[in-house]
Amino acid sequence: MSKQETVINAAGRKVPRIVNGKEQVPFQGLGKFMPEGRKHGPLINSSNNFPPGGDKRAASLKDALMKCGLRDGMTISTHHHFRDGDLLANQVFDVAHELKVKDLVWFPSASFPCHQHLIPYLEDGTIHHIEGSMNGPLGRFASDGKMKGLGVLRSHGGRYQAIQDGEVHIDIAVIGAGCADPFGNANGLEGPSASGLLGFALADTQYAEKVIVATDNMVEFPCVPWQIQGNNVDFTVEMEQIGDPEKIISGTTRITRSPDRLYLAELTARFCEVTGIIRDGFSFQSGAGGTSLAVGEYFRKIMKEKGIKARFARGGSNRYLVSMLEEGLVDYILDGQTFDLEGVRSMRENPHHVWTSPFTSYNYHGKGNFAGMVDVVILGATEIDTSFNANVVTHSDGILLHGIGGWQNCLFSKTVILPVPLFRDRIPVIRDEVTTLCGPGELIDVVVTERGLAINPLRKDLIEKVKGSGLPVRSLEELKEEAEKICGIPDKPEFTENIVAVVKWVDGTVLDAVWQVK
Repeated sequence: MSKQETVINAAGRKVPRIVNGKEQVPFQGLGKFMPEGRKHGPLINSSNNFPPGGDKRAASLKDALMKCGLRDGMTISTHHHFRDGDLLANQVFDVAHELKVKDLVWFPSASFPCHQHLIPYLEDGTIHHIEGSMNGPLGRFASDGKMKGLGVLRSHGGRYQAIQDGEVHIDIAVIGAGCADPFGNANGLEGPSASGLLGFALADTQYAEKVIVATDNMVEFPCVPWQIQGNNVDFTVEMEQIGDPEKIISGTTRITRSPDRLYLAELTARFCEVTGIIRDGFSFQSGAGGTSLAVGEYFRKIMKEKGIKARFARGGSNRYLVSMLEEGLVDYILDGQTFDLEGVRSMRENPHHVWTSPFTSYNYHGKGNFAGMVDVVILGATEIDTSFNANVVTHSDGILLHGIGGWQNCLFSKTVILPVPLFRDRIPVIRDEVTTLCGPGELIDVVVTERGLAINPLRKDLIEKVKGSGLPVRSLEELKEEAEKICGIPDKPEFTENIVAVVKWVDGTVLDAVWQVK
């Protein structure tokens, strides 16, 4: 890999001018870059090109890909609703390898450890590079400088933006669905590979040149309700198995049992109570991790004690959030991803459990999105620096192991809180400077640790509200010093001069680069 020409962007980070042969716009600052032009669109089709009886079934996945004209250099997209139980993406590139197709761009909404299966195809040139969140082995492969092209990391909203704006042109989208009919209508609510929602595949069906829907549960027309419209689908395929049910969703999503993590959650909820964030009609978003689930349970306790009801909760659904909906503590769940069996059941049965997508929730190049309407969002981070900048894709050793997901998009919520441990594996989480910049500090309001919480000086309103509350308010500098007294100051990672991936901001500009580790 040759050395890339770089430029310093508005965040002070060195980023490449060219990524995979395409000229880039460096990050220009919050709200500074304004898009131009019109939305991208696929070629116009005619119903004359499709079976008049509506049966679009191909004989196999291989047959469907060949009918879509699979050839060298194409961009192939998949979605990640199957999470670590995804079998379909691996099967797509098995076919490509069999057909000796080369230099494909894989454009997933995210990857998981199960996609380690694709590393030999990255090595032999079947796949040129990945433009999507890389988790686990694929991230490590990229960090070692082994990928032929540069990885491109986008948020969920950034992925929709990139497709909509024409930054990424999808040649073939392959959509896995728990249930589908021969015409292509599909949902994720039924069948052995049910995943709940299919919102991450929405942009793919709207803008890709060719769309394949694959299912292991083909039903008679019409498949209702349809989350994917057959009118956007070219071919359907009935397969033996597209996902591993045990790894797609978990029957049990568990709250952390760690005393430190529980204290983080309790302190976060207390902060929200003291500052008046938890009030009648408020809205919130938290993830499905153990600490985030615990925050939600502390919210539940406060809401019950005070007779408070939330208007809506955003984010991935799980049994705890579903129980809040069914108890009447939440009016609506605006769901972006379904994490367990109770979430799937609720989505199927309850009209107040609403399907959303990156278009509605996160797309920055639209006429608004839901993220800015959320009163408080609870997020994680691998690193935070003393300017409140945060990192979610690499660790302090510089190795790329995580994706961005909806994290960047959630930073536009009214109050952003990061509950994080003071250190992990005796490595301080608070640094002088983050290894990789994923979120500008201006958008991060509160950092909560087990040794105290820090409020961004920009949020004078929150600082005023906690006065006299007894909450352990400290500065990030103080928390950093305490962590270093306990753990020492770790060595900074060493990098080569090669860039292996870039981090895009929500507007499509380049926020930072990920460098090859020595």
